Amino acid sequence: MAKSGPLLSLAAGVMPEFSPQQTVAAAVKGGWPAVGIWYDPATWTDATTIEIRDRIADAGLVALDIEVIWLKPGPDDPAHFAAIDAGAAIRARNVLVVSSEPDPARTAEKLQRLSDHAASSGMRVCLEFAAFTSVGDIHSALAILDATGCEDIGLLIDPLHLARTGGSPVDLAAVDPYRFPYAQFCDAPASGPPPSDVPAIIHEALDLRLMPGDGALLLAELLAVLPRDTPLSVELRSAALRDGYRDPVERARVLLTATQQWLR
Repeated sequence: MAKSGPLLSLAAGVMPEFSPQQTVAAAVKGGWPAVGIWYDPATWTDATTIEIRDRIADAGLVALDIEVIWLKPGPDDPAHFAAIDAGAAIRARNVLVVSSEPDPARTAEKLQRLSDHAASSGMRVCLEFAAFTSVGDIHSALAILDATGCEDIGLLIDPLHLARTGGSPVDLAAVDPYRFPYAQFCDAPASGPPPSDVPAIIHEALDLRLMPGDGALLLAELLAVLPRDTPLSVELRSAALRDGYRDPVERARVLLTATQQWLR
């Protein structure tokens, strides 16, 4: 990878059957400069924080993000703030947020409180939209971000979700570049399930993504409109990748090589 190219991060979703510790180890041995961390409040402990923090620091990795905070109806969830605290401890740059909160105003309020909590450690809260969440497209996401009144909250673009919700890279052109602290990256066929078929949309997002260049998403156009060298979380959730490369290190290496080749 050229030094002037984007920072590439192994997304946690590439390794769903492995622990965060195993994901970090795969990123290190697979040659990735950055990694994403999955936070499960049911299994995460103080020991987890220390181990991941030390492994990342010893390897000189960047912790690009920690995920996922899923907003739901009702009061604030203490586990969401705990996820931010864990991210701060491992020096993660961003925390990924999605929402099932049906009220956009309440979503904005919750995002604001999460952002306030993250600010002291320099982390950015980033909202991701998708057809299977209550923030169903880029325009809904931008309206919520505007309602927060907080410029620090990021907008996380996944090229698959952007395409499947009727959006295109053109929609990013009018957005403040500061809204994009990082982006996700993968490929897929040009067309897929309709947004109304939520089970099929979820299946594609979790199991059917393609290596960069193997599909027809507007990846070059997306990178052209994002700020130069925006860090990329390579979010390649794929049953074929998991089945074909059961060893986490081999999977990490194959994915990094394919991504680097496409970027070149």
